[in-house]
Amino acid sequence: MLQQLKEEDFLALRSPFESGRQSPKALGAVAILFIFFQALLLFIEYYGGQYATYPFKNIIFKVHLIVSVMIAIISIIFAIRPIYMRHQKNQYFLNTIQSQNLGGISFYIVALLVIGNDTNVNKGAFLNFIYLTLIIGIIIFIATSIRFYILLKKGKYRKETKKDYQRRQFEGKSLLPIAIPAGIGIVFIIQYLIRTFDFDGIDTMVMSVFMIGIFYTMLFVLPEQLVLQYCKIRFDSFNYEQNGRLKPVRDEDGNIIME
Repeated sequence: MLQQLKEEDFLALRSPFESGRQSPKALGAVAILFIFFQALLLFIEYYGGQYATYPFKNIIFKVHLIVSVMIAIISIIFAIRPIYMRHQKNQYFLNTIQSQNLGGISFYIVALLVIGNDTNVNKGAFLNFIYLTLIIGIIIFIATSIRFYILLKKGKYRKETKKDYQRRQFEGKSLLPIAIPAGIGIVFIIQYLIRTFDFDGIDTMVMSVFMIGIFYTMLFVLPEQLVLQYCKIRFDSFNYEQNGRLKPVRDEDGNIIME
């Protein structure tokens, strides 16, 4: 579907590359920071797992540990300048995986730990809770993806002005269609927690809902990360020269039309 769109339909998404926030150098530094934060969350998963009870606890931790270690090793490799400058597309994809693993999966697992540590509930009820939260997450991802594609088709991500004022103004008013299903999902989760789990304190429920909210936030930004990955693969202007300068936008004849 995205193949029907032209480069000009994506140019507003080029702003984080223009500012340098998602340059290969910046992503290389962020990758190293992610490793330390990921190690901290893995320690929390390991330590908290000794006191919590939830379905497939040991299997989930072992799989997550192995995957996280593999991501960390690859991240170190892609933090080396000659490598990340030569493989910018792969580095950006790795950053997407790393951010989703840290901000999404890790916080979701910690939420399960918090609930499993504070309550005594049967395995079936816990599995139903996991199914409920994951189904809501899938709905959020699908709804966000559809919304994103519609905005692209309408030309809302074209480079209208230098600062993309119109796009930011539109975006600020267009979050409601996604906030509604996300908010409804959170309400369902809270109701399910209250009816099913016997919490020792309200702070446990608040903390678990907050962490699941972070998980949903990462699913909300995932479609944009995937579209940016697509842009880096398809359009040369979303990548950098070897000297660290962002490549310009060119017309069909190769003439520069925008730096």
